[in-house]
Amino acid sequence: MNVFYLICLFVTICVVNGKMRPRGVSISMASKYQPNERNKFNCINGFGEIPYDHLNDDYCDCDDGTDEPGTSACANGKFHCTNAGYIPKYIQSSRVNDGVCDCCDGTDEYGGKIECVNNCKELGKAMREEQDQKRRLHEEGFKKRDGFIAEVKRIMEEKNVKIQELEKEKAELEVRLKELEALKAEHEGPEKEAKDRHEQVWKEQKEAKEKERSALRAREAFDDLDLNKDGFCDILEIIPHMEFDIDSNGIVSEEEAKEHLEDQEKVDFDEFSSKIWGNIQGIYKKLVPEEEKKETPPPVEPQGETETLVPPEEPQEEEHVDEEKMPEYDEETKALIAAADEARKKYEEADKRSKDIDGEITSLTSYLNTDYGKDKEFAVLRDQCYEYTDREYTYKLCPFSTASQRPKSGGHETNLGRWGRWEDDHYKTMVYDHGQNCWNGPDRSVKVHITCGPEHQLTNAYEPSRCEYAFDFVTPCACNQPPPVHDKDPHDEL
Repeated sequence: MNVFYLICLFVTICVVNGKMRPRGVSISMASKYQPNERNKFNCINGFGEIPYDHLNDDYCDCDDGTDEPGTSACANGKFHCTNAGYIPKYIQSSRVNDGVCDCCDGTDEYGGKIECVNNCKELGKAMREEQDQKRRLHEEGFKKRDGFIAEVKRIMEEKNVKIQELEKEKAELEVRLKELEALKAEHEGPEKEAKDRHEQVWKEQKEAKEKERSALRAREAFDDLDLNKDGFCDILEIIPHMEFDIDSNGIVSEEEAKEHLEDQEKVDFDEFSSKIWGNIQGIYKKLVPEEEKKETPPPVEPQGETETLVPPEEPQEEEHVDEEKMPEYDEETKALIAAADEARKKYEEADKRSKDIDGEITSLTSYLNTDYGKDKEFAVLRDQCYEYTDREYTYKLCPFSTASQRPKSGGHETNLGRWGRWEDDHYKTMVYDHGQNCWNGPDRSVKVHITCGPEHQLTNAYEPSRCEYAFDFVTPCACNQPPPVHDKDPHDEL
């Protein structure tokens, strides 16, 4: 600190570069404190004029407090800390000579209450070192950003070329699909005719066998009902069969029996099989003789150690071929089916490829149409994910896709939002919305605040308001042109 500056600390008005400057006034405001031709000072707001020697006389004359920049006389006054070598600033005039060093150059405490050490140069040096470090990191990020832009340009060109190739393949495939569809129809016609013929023959055979079995059951039922064997089934022979009890009163009346005989007194077998059997075969039950109804006494358990009795083998019923299962196709039909299957396979493969191409084109178009910043620098973040963990949750950000959180202790992942848009044209804030709904509240959403840094990193996650989250994300993509390096400290006013 030069001697001239020390003197200025203890006088009301200094002269710098030929201009008068009262204590507490910045160099940029010094011209407003020059005396007029009548040696008067005009209050800065234009309301009032005072003698020039009333400046900093510890009495507030101006309403705006501008006549006392170097004292605490005015409640609304402002004292300017020059802080040569560091950052100049204004403080409330009430803090002048209050025993606390507010200015790093100590100019606010000239009354003798306390001796302030001027540490502006040390603070300025530390600040410049910090600024230099930030500048270096910014330059590092900026170089990476340039690399990203070049990489993205190459990727975009590749994707455009890929779309053109896919569209060409799609056009060729559409022609091929029409040919394969015609070939498929050509083979499916004879296949269907052969299969229909085979199934019709099988159906007719089944119906014939069923008709034969039904006739046999009708004969057995008629013989069972014809108790007197006179060749007729009459009302009295129907009455013993309780399955014909229409009103479920435990008795088959003559009227009920006659109703089952289609209002006839008796019928012969031909009439029974053609008119009666079809109506009663679902409920008909063969009579069981009374002696067969008697219960068989339970077997007596053997006493003591005896050999295990093996029950006699029951006669096994003759196994019948499952007539419900259609027999195999003949060789000619099998060949027609194989040819149709091959035609269908080729068509389905081509159709699947066509749908896959549509999906690829949609995905590529979506990639190309997304807003990745002024120079598309943020495109390198797509298909990547970054995590940040605090005491309770692990947060995940997948740029241009989703944001989510999951408990550290385990559990389901909660969708906080899907990529929506940039909040403004400066590409500083991403918005992810339409996340999982909060109970009795809105859908979750996230704002991602982006700053410059040498690496991609999710550095913080918090919830400013219920169900509305905020992430801090550092990336070289946000490093624009770094500020120029100044040889001279712009804050050094003296």
